[in-house]
Order: sequence, then C-alpha cells, then structure tokens
Amino acid sequence: MAPTLEALRAEVETVRAGDIAKPVRELAPIAIRLHGLAMQYTEQLATLSTSQYAVMKNGHQNLAELAEAGAQVAFAATMCTYAIHRRTEVLLYEDGDETPKASRDNLKSAAEELVHAAKTYRRQAHRLSRRLASTPDRREDQQLIAQALAAVADPAPRKSAGVDEGRSGSAAGPATTAMPVPPPNRPTAHTL
Repeated sequence: MAPTLEALRAEVETVRAGDIAKPVRELAPIAIRLHGLAMQYTEQLATLSTSQYAVMKNGHQNLAELAEAGAQVAFAATMCTYAIHRRTEVLLYEDGDETPKASRDNLKSAAEELVHAAKTYRRQAHRLSRRLASTPDRREDQQLIAQALAAVADPAPRKSAGVDEGRSGSAAGPATTAMPVPPPNRPTAHTL
C-alpha cells in the first residue's frame, strides 16, 4: 500500500510542478485512483474490524491508525478533485483565478496527506510483521483470539490477560462479544 501511495504522491507532485493547463486530464485519473483506494482501504478496515486482527494486542489502536490513514487518502482524493475545480473555475466565474496557484495549494495538501498515509501503512506493516515473527507475541495473540472466541461462545463476563468483559486492551474499544470472530486458523491480517 505504501509504495502505491508514494507513486501517486509523485504523480501529484509532477502535476503540481507544471502549469496544470489541462487539469481534468492531468488530475482526474489520479483522483479516481485515490478515491478507489480510499474505498478499498475502508472495506479492508471493515473486514479487519470483525476479524482476529481486532482482538490481537493493540488491535483497536491499529484499526484506529488504519482508519486515519484511509481518511488521509480520501482527503487527498478530494483535494485533487478540488484542484481541478479551482483550476477550471475561471470558466465559470468572472473573478476566477487564472493562475494555477490555488490548485497547487490543493495538490500540496494532497501530497502531504499521502505522505502521512504511506508512513502509517508502512509502520503498521512493519509492526504486524514483527509481531508475526515473534513466537511469544504470536502466542499472546492466539490466547487473546481464543479468549475472544470463548467470549462469543459464552457471553458471561470474563477477566483475564488484558481482556475485560470481551474488551481488548482498550477501554474505549468496542466489545469483542458483539463481533463475529473467524476461526483462529483463518489468516486475515495479511490484507495489510
């Protein structure tokens, strides 16, 4: 994900450096790809939120970070679309800006958001890889997953190993008893 976002950021920067003489041709394909990625990331977030990933250690924190990154991608897509509008508004309004300055400002914001989103996705992938490579961490996650599965099977409140009444580590996170958790052998975290 991070390499894709970095490539799109480079495209945004290339357009931003030019005159943006053909804003629809130059920016619409980028905006469309970004909107598509934002939708894909939101779908993945929804899937991860009801998977084993949510009950792994720091699962809710990781989901919150992924939600933020998805929002950054969506915002970048919107800023690209807005840059098209700012560059073409001279055709609609007499007092429209004939220079590409406003569009460049929008594209600068889009590029900054893509940098932040790429860093978040890279950090998440690194964190998950490290966790999966560690036998003690994998064992801990397997215990958390087993406890969540047991809580779904028997919704009576439980208190042990960081799980309090079906909650994983975070008092602000949603109860895991309300979400269906797939069997432990189903790999779901690989969608990162």
